[in-house]
Amino acid sequence: MAEDSDQEKTEEPTGKRLEDARKKGQIARSRELNTFAILMVSATFLLMQGEKIGKGLLEMMRIEFQVSRATIFDPGSATLHFKQAMSDGLILIAPFFAFMVIVAIVAPISLGGWIFSWEAISPKMEKLDPIKGIPRLFAVRGLVEMLKALLKILLVFAVATVLYRSFISELLGLGAEPLKQAIGHALNIIGTCFLMLSASLVLIAMIDVPYQLWDHSKKLKMTLQEIKDEHKESEGSPEVKGRQRRMQMDMAQNRMMSEVPKADVIVTNPSHYAVALRYDQNSNSAPTLVAKGVDLIAAQIRNVAIGADVPLVASPPLARALYYSTEIDREIPQGLYLAVAQILAYVYQLKSAQKNDWRVPLPPKDINVPDEFKRD
Repeated sequence: MAEDSDQEKTEEPTGKRLEDARKKGQIARSRELNTFAILMVSATFLLMQGEKIGKGLLEMMRIEFQVSRATIFDPGSATLHFKQAMSDGLILIAPFFAFMVIVAIVAPISLGGWIFSWEAISPKMEKLDPIKGIPRLFAVRGLVEMLKALLKILLVFAVATVLYRSFISELLGLGAEPLKQAIGHALNIIGTCFLMLSASLVLIAMIDVPYQLWDHSKKLKMTLQEIKDEHKESEGSPEVKGRQRRMQMDMAQNRMMSEVPKADVIVTNPSHYAVALRYDQNSNSAPTLVAKGVDLIAAQIRNVAIGADVPLVASPPLARALYYSTEIDREIPQGLYLAVAQILAYVYQLKSAQKNDWRVPLPPKDINVPDEFKRD
């Protein structure tokens, strides 16, 4: 185990490792990408609709706060005007909030996909331990986060300085404009500055997204021993697999032996091969091979057949041909129809003779097996 811990994680994560990580909520996420997307969409929306929203709010205030003398002395009028103002204001800003909700959902799943994990949101006491949290502050990830924060401050400050110098004269001139025009102009300036500041964060997002993908892949990398252990766990040890194969073979053999008493005839080699055939005279299908075996299994088939009074017919060429050409529970090939028909005709004659106490017929000799089915 000491050797395993000393191995370097140089191998790419397997599909199982990636799937297990997703179940735990461990996927690549970039907060900088989410922040950039939300700010850009909100800035674009405000730039396009800000003037309309501002004029709508101004008109709402003019209507709701311009009241008559009678309304002032009405105790319930203030509440009604307040409710109406809130309703009108929400209608004006509802599209903006709807866009924000959509972006807040779409932006995170654009990088790592949609996932929900109870394990990721379940509380963990070790995360609340300040002593264990100190090493994380000085880890590489903590250093990267600190550098990103510092870069954002410097970048936003630089862009804000440029924007201030560019729009200061327009801002100072707003006092000379009519009220409605000044509000629209001010919102236009604010939207433009907001958009420029948000756009400047694209540099941070372009740095953070590749880093998060690399960091996520690095954390999931595996050692050669981990890959071997995972493969052994998923595939099973050779001993377990061998035991499973033996159990499957035993079950298949038991199931096959249970079909022998239902057979019409057992074609034998006579000692090395045994093949059990069943034929339904009321159907249009060909005879079906229900059991087959060599040596010990052939002996078991013969013993079960004798115990169930199933006739045994010795025909070495046909037994070998059926054994190698036909799988269990499959119909015999067309080339062996005539040979098997001779065997079945003898079986039916034998059963009739035994039933009516007639003379027992002789088994067929010189059964013709086509050359393509002959096996030594």
